[in-house]
Amino acid sequence: MADNEYTPPKVWTWDQESGGRFANINRPIAGPTHDKELKVGKHPLQLYSLATPNGVKVTIMLEELLAAGHSGAEYDAWLINVGEGDQFGSGYVEINPNSKIPVMADHTTDPVTRVFESASILTYLSEKFDGAFMPKDHKGRTEAMNWLFWQMGSAPYLGGGFGHFYAYAPYKMEYPINRFAMEVKRQMDVLDRHLADNEYMAGSEYSIADMAIMPWYGSLAKGVLYEAAEFLSVHEYKHVNRWTDQLMDRPAVQRGRMVNRVWGELSSQLPERHDASDFELRTMDKIQAEDS
Repeated sequence: MADNEYTPPKVWTWDQESGGRFANINRPIAGPTHDKELKVGKHPLQLYSLATPNGVKVTIMLEELLAAGHSGAEYDAWLINVGEGDQFGSGYVEINPNSKIPVMADHTTDPVTRVFESASILTYLSEKFDGAFMPKDHKGRTEAMNWLFWQMGSAPYLGGGFGHFYAYAPYKMEYPINRFAMEVKRQMDVLDRHLADNEYMAGSEYSIADMAIMPWYGSLAKGVLYEAAEFLSVHEYKHVNRWTDQLMDRPAVQRGRMVNRVWGELSSQLPERHDASDFELRTMDKIQAEDS
């Protein structure tokens, strides 16, 4: 038996912190930890989120809807700081019992409709706005849904698997890092082979499948996720990189990636979004910073 081999107990108990970057918020029970009501702004849609890959999916969708002329997609985006445990406030748990980001509340319905899980929010918004960013033909729609569900099933291996053990675990462990690195590279190869023959995930049409996949796998391809670009040789996936560049050039994607972001360059951050003019103010801040 290796010196570092772990023998699981007969019955697992929560008697010590798990260690790592998020140890202070990890726990084996659900429910709120404190009383805190959610703020509600002036727009029909209220989003409570953070600019992690799952959060960015939804803000990209909302910005794309607005760019496409769907004025009813105006929204307020409130910052939920998961490192501080905001997701365990009573108001948040009421609309998302799973205490993850993002969650959206649609105030155009009576009673208010809660929508949690990022893929559910993307699908809900597409259906609410006349099938926006969803192919109308049977084959295209099915392909978009195939890839949307692929992302939801695959990304936990990237985030909770590779990302945790490579970037966040309290110490490096060879077996889980190798195991999940192998799986993530397999997933990148799946995408690269598909995108070699398709402009977008559902074929020739930009869809919610692209919005769901790019914040995870596109960010990995561009070296902004887990700082693992060299380790995973992501430059090898030339079709994923082409597709990522194409999406990241879209103005709505650029805006969506800023919303609820509180790290990186100041010009890339928009902690809360309550009006389209918020982006203009951030652009002015960037210009002033460059001139100074």
